[in-house]
Amino acid sequence: MIIPLLRLKMKKRIFITATNTDIGKTYATSLLLEEFASQGLRVGVFKPIETGVETIPLDGKKLFDIACRLNPELRCLSLKTIVPYQFRLPAAPLVAKQNHKINIEFLEHKLQEIEKHCDVVFIEGAGGLLVPVEEGLFMVDFISIFKASTLLVCPSRLGSINDSLLSRYLLEDKDIPYVWAINLFEDKDSFAEVTAPFYQDGFLTLQENIKEIANKL
Repeated sequence: MIIPLLRLKMKKRIFITATNTDIGKTYATSLLLEEFASQGLRVGVFKPIETGVETIPLDGKKLFDIACRLNPELRCLSLKTIVPYQFRLPAAPLVAKQNHKINIEFLEHKLQEIEKHCDVVFIEGAGGLLVPVEEGLFMVDFISIFKASTLLVCPSRLGSINDSLLSRYLLEDKDIPYVWAINLFEDKDSFAEVTAPFYQDGFLTLQENIKEIANKL
């Protein structure tokens, strides 16, 4: 059996972030799970924090179900490993966690548990890059903490140019390499006329360019 090239290298971590909440991180992660699995790689997911959890973390469970289908080795893990911190209040982790402490070493340990069964792990953030996690700790800091490659998901609606540029400037200011792509799901009928001219030909969309996005990551 031919072992995929990436399997011969170090484990790969890819952090999925977006310009805000409800932009398409989970959708992007699901597409990338399918794409990397089609290359013969053992895929996995990790969502360190999910808020707005009434009974189960819906985004985390959706991704875990997909990952388990593509990589049955993950079935020995629990959803609690995939989503270690679950909070009821639909708010930024800093607020939703109340008196809880987000322990980075604990998160790294959980990630390493998942990596035992994977070649590549997709780490889905919560909200956008400057969502506060602890005092002085923001979601963007998880990228360097986990030593991950980065995909920034941008919206297609009116106003998305400003949102996209702000997030891209932050990543560049922090010297974080990244790939960015547009989730073409809002205002998609007017996108070509209203927003695409600013980006010209230098943009990728999740719907049309997932293979190229995966190769860049």
